[in-house]
Order: sequence, then C-alpha cells, then structure tokens
Amino acid sequence: MKNLLKNLGVILVIIGAIILIAVFFTGSAAINDNAVLGGSVALIVIGLILHIVLNKKYAD
Repeated sequence: MKNLLKNLGVILVIIGAIILIAVFFTGSAAINDNAVLGGSVALIVIGLILHIVLNKKYAD
C-alpha cells in the first residue's frame, strides 16, 4: 500500500499524458473539448504535487 501511495502522483501524470496524446492523435472535434483538455492538465498538475508531497512524507 505504501508503494502504491508513493507512485500515485506518477500514475496520475501518466494518465493525464495518455489523455492528451489520445486527443492529439484522434483529432476529433468531439474529444477535443476544453473540459477534456483541462481535466487532463489538472490530472498532470495534481499528480506532480502529489508526487512531491507523498515522496517527502514516505521518504525512506
């Protein structure tokens, strides 16, 4: 469980990046919505913050 918490930030960053890559390659107007793009950027920013905070908390 501790290992999953340490990697939660990185997992969120990867999910956000996958969403942005999928939007880029599909080029569809239905997916290329500001809510989808904003949500993926929010996942990346939250993931970066969580990565920093959780690694300081669970430092070995």
